[in-house]
Amino acid sequence: MSSRPLDCFFLALALTGAAGCRRDMFHQPISKPLEPSDFFQDNHMASRLLVPHTVARGHLHADEAFYTGKIGTNLVETFPFPVTREVLERGRERFDIYCSPCHGRTGEGTGMIVQRGFPPPPSYHIDRLRQAPVGHFFDVITQGYGIMYSYAERVEPADRWAIAAYIRALQRSHDATLAQVPPQERAKLEETK
Repeated sequence: MSSRPLDCFFLALALTGAAGCRRDMFHQPISKPLEPSDFFQDNHMASRLLVPHTVARGHLHADEAFYTGKIGTNLVETFPFPVTREVLERGRERFDIYCSPCHGRTGEGTGMIVQRGFPPPPSYHIDRLRQAPVGHFFDVITQGYGIMYSYAERVEPADRWAIAAYIRALQRSHDATLAQVPPQERAKLEETK
């Protein structure tokens, strides 16, 4: 028994099916984002405005204190997470990159930019900044202050908090006495004298 007629039947069926395929995906009506479009009733642009308060997936910042440094309109007084050695090390690294050119490595406001004639920022060791809530430092990094521009686009919120933690550590260590150093660390310091 020959399968030739059956093969011809399936070949004819396949060719008929393939001939009926349309190429709509290759010939789509495409609109450029800012060009007028009559697709919508208001004959507005092809791209539509976002619905107010739309948040992109993965970008909902529900923890107000962490992402703004404020609760309502008040600056936060405490860190929104535990401050660990790793956080302080990350803060020091980010501080050295972003802050030390103006503020100096010790926070005195004597960085290399200042030494070249730029107006000095205030020292972190003045009473006003020693008494400032930690949210103040986060807010200044985020919004900028005076002639300092915003670092919001350059420094992630977690790194802004790490920098704020490191600034607090600089403030506390500035006028620290040997008696305030833990005994095991004190021995190391006395060896270096």
